[in-house]
Amino acid sequence: MNVEVRGLGKRFRRVVALHEVSLQLSAGSRTALIGPNGSGKSTLVRALLGLLEVDGELCFDGMPRHGGGRELASRIAYVPQIAPRLAAPVRDVVRAAAGLRGRSWGAVAALAAQLRLDLDALAARPFRALSGGQRQKVLAALALASGAELLLFDEPTASMDPASRNEFFRLVEGLPTGSTVLLCSHRLDEIRRLVDRVVVLDEGRIAWQGAAETYLAEHAEAVIEVRADGAPAAGWLTANGFTAGLAGWWSRALPVGQRARVVADIGQQLNGQVQDLMARDVERLQPVTKERRS
Repeated sequence: MNVEVRGLGKRFRRVVALHEVSLQLSAGSRTALIGPNGSGKSTLVRALLGLLEVDGELCFDGMPRHGGGRELASRIAYVPQIAPRLAAPVRDVVRAAAGLRGRSWGAVAALAAQLRLDLDALAARPFRALSGGQRQKVLAALALASGAELLLFDEPTASMDPASRNEFFRLVEGLPTGSTVLLCSHRLDEIRRLVDRVVVLDEGRIAWQGAAETYLAEHAEAVIEVRADGAPAAGWLTANGFTAGLAGWWSRALPVGQRARVVADIGQQLNGQVQDLMARDVERLQPVTKERRS
């Protein structure tokens, strides 16, 4: 699905939630929507879902949002950050949501199983009685089984365990090439694996948009943690900018583009002295101050 947003605006009394927002989600694109709380992300997603009246234009494959009706709704799937606490049993929730799209319980259960959730075992339980992670997996399985052409994910893995998050990544990566994905996320691993473009909202305006690779290079840094024994290792780590911590651990923050080289240097220079090594990415706490397009 191709989505065009032109001059979108929304005001809540004195608060301008969106101001002249324009962007395009090309068919098959994978885009991350990020920004601080209050930046307008939720308002934009609600506008795409047709839950808000907004100024400007929203078109889906050339069809205006207000004219799409039920046909357009059937082509969109949404996973919220916080799953609703429904009193109905899991069986009824899944069958109702899947049935609207012509999908079976079995199709949803198969995807839930890949997310490490036994849907059959939970069928009789009230949906609200599930843990946050379980509810999120049910909604993710429903969205992935829906056959929707536009998938809107709002922090979809926030409550998932690491193994299930990895399976979710794999399932999203396996979506049909024509499926369009908009992902609200601040997780750098999600941005790296799941999207090719990033749009940053700030105070209702687009502050930055461009390639995900460029965004990560400018707004991510790596932290390398090494546990090593011996004075030679300590000397080398100190000379290369590492700081000693507890239990033999050393750490260093550096630009993400330097991570691979430094890890390789550790392997070569400290061969046989390293007990453990971890590398992770963190977002630099730097505001985006001007719009960038690419």
